[in-house]
Amino acid sequence: MPDYQKHILLVEDEVALRSATAERLVGDGFEVCETGTAEEAMTRLEEFAFDVVITDLRLPGLDGASLLDAALDRYPDIVVIVVTGYGTVRDAVETIKRGAADFVTKPFQYEELRHVVRTALEQRRLRAENAYLRSQLDARYSFGGLVGRSPAMRNLIGLLETVAPTNATILIEGETGTGKELVARAIHHNGPRRAHRFVALNCSAIPETLLEAELFGHVRGAFTGAVSDRQGRFEQANRGTLFLDEVGTMSPALQAKLLRVLQEREFERVGASQPMKVDVRVIAATNSDLDRLVREGTFREDLYYRLNVIALRMPPLRERREDIPLLARHFLERFGRESVPPRTDVTVSQDAMRLLMAHFWPGNIRQLENVMERALALSPGRSQIEVSALPPDIQQSAAAAPPWLGVFPDEGVDLNDVVAETERALITRALDRAAGKRHQAARLLGIKRTTLVQKLKRLGLATPSDTDAGHDGGT
Repeated sequence: MPDYQKHILLVEDEVALRSATAERLVGDGFEVCETGTAEEAMTRLEEFAFDVVITDLRLPGLDGASLLDAALDRYPDIVVIVVTGYGTVRDAVETIKRGAADFVTKPFQYEELRHVVRTALEQRRLRAENAYLRSQLDARYSFGGLVGRSPAMRNLIGLLETVAPTNATILIEGETGTGKELVARAIHHNGPRRAHRFVALNCSAIPETLLEAELFGHVRGAFTGAVSDRQGRFEQANRGTLFLDEVGTMSPALQAKLLRVLQEREFERVGASQPMKVDVRVIAATNSDLDRLVREGTFREDLYYRLNVIALRMPPLRERREDIPLLARHFLERFGRESVPPRTDVTVSQDAMRLLMAHFWPGNIRQLENVMERALALSPGRSQIEVSALPPDIQQSAAAAPPWLGVFPDEGVDLNDVVAETERALITRALDRAAGKRHQAARLLGIKRTTLVQKLKRLGLATPSDTDAGHDGGT
């Protein structure tokens, strides 16, 4: 198995110490993201699955202990190393009890920090802890089996809690695989009709000639093969909920009949002449843009407004990447319980998690579910899902995105900081690829060597040789 580069989140408010430490860590082959506050570090952790967090205990604003708790809550398998002054060793020992892997006292020699980091990583590899199963989802963000803590999911769950107790007609829009039926079931089971049936029908899966009878039922002799009376989905869902998936595929004739049911609360079986009253809550779903179909004249405008009393949009997985660790753990728990024998100790390695969080996910949550089922099946006897168990398209996709290119934070970003951080990352990677040779790194970056040296000085990455203006040797 290849030895993937380890990613470190370095949290230190002393700029000089942070820059010097980061440079040494990069020189040892680590990928380093720097920040000066616990608040910013928490944002980074929401967007990227780091292997190690190195944090000062005393920070402006929230302290390192709060960051420790937040990091372990999101990634139970992450390594957290606390850096502290002599006067706070007792506090540092307390952080060990809270889950820190180790602590280092200031002032420290870099070799000591490097030893602590490598030892902690090796211990993590050997333990392969039952990481994700130890952390429980906050009940506040669980609604009828929905999993997610991202802003998009919190907003959706808040809206669901508001509309579920009503009888309003709901239109759920979203890409294939985003969980539209799961949301519809959550609405039903958290609403006033939970004691009655939830009936689902995929309108695109039934031929148009049979869809009317499937919806409204038929009487004996209504057509060839109708040997007896038969209930339709509306009758089956009486006093309950009817979920109509892919409603945008309905023919204009059926759209008119559906509109009548929504308006009059009655329908006629195929071949019958007497209307039947029905009390059904309708939840429709579509992966098409119904507003566009209305403009094109292929979907009735009056039906659209009848269905669109309350609109819910299911966010695609690529817009809620911070939920991927929670979803992956959720699926592993479920498939692990169903395994023979049951497997309740399987987690996802940080290397694999980075690739999962960087993937585009065209199939959304359904695709992630299939990926985790496949990965578990291909990892017999293992306590961690490694990169090798992921599908080839995920393994071969671009390397995990840098943390600052993840989910765009609600509060925005400091563009200058983002540009500087990106520049630092590209320069350190170029230097690593060039084995530290400045002229080769400059060529890889498409800039002059003198320009590279100037940037190194500005970013605090310069070495003594860079201060010699006449130096033009191998470095």
